[in-house]
Amino acid sequence: MAVMKVIEVLSSSPKSWEDATAKAVKQASKSLKNIKSVYVQEQSAVVEDGKVTEYRLNLKLTFQVN
Repeated sequence: MAVMKVIEVLSSSPKSWEDATAKAVKQASKSLKNIKSVYVQEQSAVVEDGKVTEYRLNLKLTFQVN
């Protein structure tokens, strides 16, 4: 039986929500091993002068605990 743990992570990107997700996984994988899935809980964006300048995510990462 595998034991899984879920942590909440915040991430942002000036490019896209997909880029913010990739950045979160890349950064988390530096200290967490066996990341199995990511669940995007919330999305938001910063708008300045009528343009989106930052994409923000609140996501949950699931990883296996050995």
